[in-house]
Amino acid sequence: MTQFICRPGGKVNGSIRVPGDKSISHRSIILSSIAEGTSHVSGFLQGEDSLNTIKAFQQMGVSIERDQDQVRVCGVGLHGLEKPGADLDMGNSGTAMRLLLGLLAGQAFDSRLSGDSSLSSRPMRRVIDPLQAMGATIESESGGRAPLQIKASSGLTAIEYDMPVASAQVKSCLLLAGLYASGETIVREPAPTRDHSERMLRAFGCEVISNDSEIRLPGKQVLLACDIEVPADISSAAFLMVAASIAADSEITLRHVGINPTRTGIIDILKLMGADIELLNQRDIGGEPVADISVRSAELAGIDIPSHLVPLAIDEFPVLFIAAACADGTTRLSGAEELRVKESDRIQVMADGLTVLGIDAQSRDDGIVIQGGEPGGGVIESHGDHRIAMAFSIASLRATKEIRINECANVNTSFPGFAELAHQIGIKIKVNAG
Repeated sequence: MTQFICRPGGKVNGSIRVPGDKSISHRSIILSSIAEGTSHVSGFLQGEDSLNTIKAFQQMGVSIERDQDQVRVCGVGLHGLEKPGADLDMGNSGTAMRLLLGLLAGQAFDSRLSGDSSLSSRPMRRVIDPLQAMGATIESESGGRAPLQIKASSGLTAIEYDMPVASAQVKSCLLLAGLYASGETIVREPAPTRDHSERMLRAFGCEVISNDSEIRLPGKQVLLACDIEVPADISSAAFLMVAASIAADSEITLRHVGINPTRTGIIDILKLMGADIELLNQRDIGGEPVADISVRSAELAGIDIPSHLVPLAIDEFPVLFIAAACADGTTRLSGAEELRVKESDRIQVMADGLTVLGIDAQSRDDGIVIQGGEPGGGVIESHGDHRIAMAFSIASLRATKEIRINECANVNTSFPGFAELAHQIGIKIKVNAG
């Protein structure tokens, strides 16, 4: 069992680039594989989740060559995928499973998606139901859980779908299925979610119309190969933004980070808390805005997190809870039920861990109330959730005693080399491989 052992204190300084964006890395392989021609991807995230996506398309007959973070994909076109000879194992990735489910729903062959125990416990009904409305035949375990058996399709029909919960994964799943559907797929979202799929589909030559909360995609379009540069992942950079904010005498520059406006809730929330954050060298790379992010130590204050920012920071809340634990006053979050169905129940797991550290954290059905204070130490159960493990390692910067975090192996799914990089910039962390 991999354990992080974090000694209290320290400060962070340096200029670094965190690994590539996981969401964009997944999508780059999916769309390159069904495009016409050869695409080149640079900056690809070399994490377990993203590598599983490569393996899945190789199983379906796509020639993919990788040299570190450079990937060459020989696309087979919209209808060129082959029946895989075994399960497509998505490991720990809900993004990969939900997006591939949409793609596989339109294929003329049977397939089966599986994952690890965590992924097999996560809800898939939210994508199964609308796909079945399009004509897909999908069999699941009880409660709509993986593994998922997808039957060969004789043709999908476009639908109009009002999403009950804001979810980029559901939206992207339906857009991918819409490529194989007759008619125009229309998806309406209750709040803005990350729009990487829409941006990348356009880069591959697809017509995608976005109007406020409505996204429209005409079916049966041809994708044309293109080159993609993956920016550094803002979700990974978030841990170091909080680290530099809460540790005294700290200053860090995070280079070439994606600042897609559907992902910058972490920056907006930290600024509302009083963080000293500056965006430098802003530019556009391949349809995605990027910047260097400079962060300096600051005195943070508790806030009521605005509801409109919740979907824009949904993956960053574990480390935002650490910021709240180190802030002066009370931080309140509501409208975040989605956190209960991530790799773990992130509301309860974070509340339990903060309580171990002596912080007053009261979980609610849709959020949490955290009273800022002085974190102590103790043993934290991450429940195999990569973002929980990394968040509590950041808490050590303000802790008064040692923090030990259990089940940290899954950190490699999104941030390979996290512990080494954290140690390099000043966090007192070491890895016990057990």
